[in-house]
Amino acid sequence: MPDISLTMVVLLCLAALAAGWIDAVVGGGGLLLLPVLLLGLPAGTPAAHALGTNKAVAIVGTTGAAVTYARKAPVDVRTAVRIGLAALAGSSAGAFFAAGMSTEVLKPVIMVVLLAVAAFVILRPAFGTAPATGPATPRRILAAIGLAGLGIGFYDGLVGPGTGTFLVLALTAVLHLDLVAASATAKIVNCCTNAGALATFAWQGAVLWQLAAVMAVFNLAGGTLGAHTALKKGSGFVRVVLLTVVFALVANLAYEQWLA
Repeated sequence: MPDISLTMVVLLCLAALAAGWIDAVVGGGGLLLLPVLLLGLPAGTPAAHALGTNKAVAIVGTTGAAVTYARKAPVDVRTAVRIGLAALAGSSAGAFFAAGMSTEVLKPVIMVVLLAVAAFVILRPAFGTAPATGPATPRRILAAIGLAGLGIGFYDGLVGPGTGTFLVLALTAVLHLDLVAASATAKIVNCCTNAGALATFAWQGAVLWQLAAVMAVFNLAGGTLGAHTALKKGSGFVRVVLLTVVFALVANLAYEQWLA
């Protein structure tokens, strides 16, 4: 455990709780947890340790949310795992290319895409609120593997922020899922990508395991509570949280691009 005050540990745990809830409902918990870790760890701590610890914490909450959803939501686990394995391959490729590419060039493009997504969701009130239309066709499953798996997985390895939110949107659009079922499926996909990233960080020795273990308990509680909230409140509630997270992501990227 690094030399962190008790007050900071408490703040980190509360952030893990809130991030778990947000991530379970609609994705994007890392937008809260990672910056708090970067600020809370002692000066001079390598950024990789914050990234690795973030993954060690997030995978616990994500798994808890995935289990809760799988028990109570109509989730096609087989399809979700297939997309997740493709996302694992995509994120590995993205991480490989990240070393030689400036993500600063991509951030304005991502902001425009997110604003377009927000406009679409606002102008289409029924998006993601209708019940699923039945089992997805093989063509739609293949499209989901390509877009939500390889495509968004590649983005996760290359840039990262908002991956869970993009997954929810893609799964809703391609597989014609409602937002609750899409969130449930996204959690299973996230488990696969988080596992791959965590294995890499652990191999590099970039995980603060003791701190991660304490924060993971709170992240698990937040993730489980968030899944229960989404299941209880329904797609309309998830839609509101989705728009909130999208605008928060745009603000975060804009700050990093022009003000940081």
